[in-house]
Amino acid sequence: MASAEHAVPAPPGVDRGAVWRHVSLQNAPLILSLLILLGTTGLYIVFFNSNTGGLPGSFELTSLANTTLPLIFAALGQTVVVLTRGIDLSVGGMMDLSNSLAAAEMHATLGSELLWSAIIIAIGAAGGLLNGLLVVYARLQPILVTIATLSIFQGLAIAVLPQPGGAIPSAYTSVLTNPNQPTSLAYVAFVMLAWVAFRRSSFGIATFAVGNDQDAARARGIAVDRTKVLVYTLSGMLAAIAGLFLAASATAGDATTGDVYILQSIAAVVLGGISFAGGRGSGVGAVAGAFTLTLLVNVLFFAGINPLYQQFYQGLFLITAIVLGAGIARLGRVGRIGR
Repeated sequence: MASAEHAVPAPPGVDRGAVWRHVSLQNAPLILSLLILLGTTGLYIVFFNSNTGGLPGSFELTSLANTTLPLIFAALGQTVVVLTRGIDLSVGGMMDLSNSLAAAEMHATLGSELLWSAIIIAIGAAGGLLNGLLVVYARLQPILVTIATLSIFQGLAIAVLPQPGGAIPSAYTSVLTNPNQPTSLAYVAFVMLAWVAFRRSSFGIATFAVGNDQDAARARGIAVDRTKVLVYTLSGMLAAIAGLFLAASATAGDATTGDVYILQSIAAVVLGGISFAGGRGSGVGAVAGAFTLTLLVNVLFFAGINPLYQQFYQGLFLITAIVLGAGIARLGRVGRIGR
């Protein structure tokens, strides 16, 4: 134990307790999202043990990671848009188009896999760019624009793959979503590191600044319009990547499987504590929200909930999380006023 003479004294006038409270309130939504994930994980372990008499192992962890990866990328795309006070409802359509193209066109050669991965990601970027241009320069509401492009992407997906089918090369599946080992957790780690890099980059700083106060950001010399266009472009790219992971996980394509991720990506953002008022939130929270949603399905299954009522309980869970988040945000505002 360090002696008193070696303790570093607090700078004069600095109340460490006040600083800690300030930091805690600032990060309260993220802390809440992590606590919800921890609680959901605990429930999953309890119900799993009561049904099987054991604890989740490598197979369950692998399944969890592989199932969650498409939602993680979709939620991150949704996050960057929400940070600028927008919304992207086209993520599901882009995932439809992405996984349909992969299943229909990708062949079991390295050249084909790399080429079509690049083409699909480029198509995602182009779709996101279209959203951004319409929102920024045509001055249209994001919800209207992305509903329209959602329909366009869904139509293109059906044209590419009218019936579920096609095939994803087994080597490609093993690289993205290895069914035998939880190697896909490496992608989760990469995503977290990429978020840290994004948050510290000029693009990330501009994204948060635009979401906090667009006029103030413009006054500081930030290219507001360009930032918004790039944000939607990034969202389209991430949705396309999500579609590739979805195709790899399913080992085949379906022009409708991405549709469910529209609401799920928004739900992950909500559970992740990202503010729809813009400028506040973390990609780490979105990742936590994505894992929470996947675990919740498992919890309901092992709890013996009738599948017909699972959506009811999922909705109830989300409402509870929203109320908790709103209460914490209100507490934070009161704390700031009190100071």
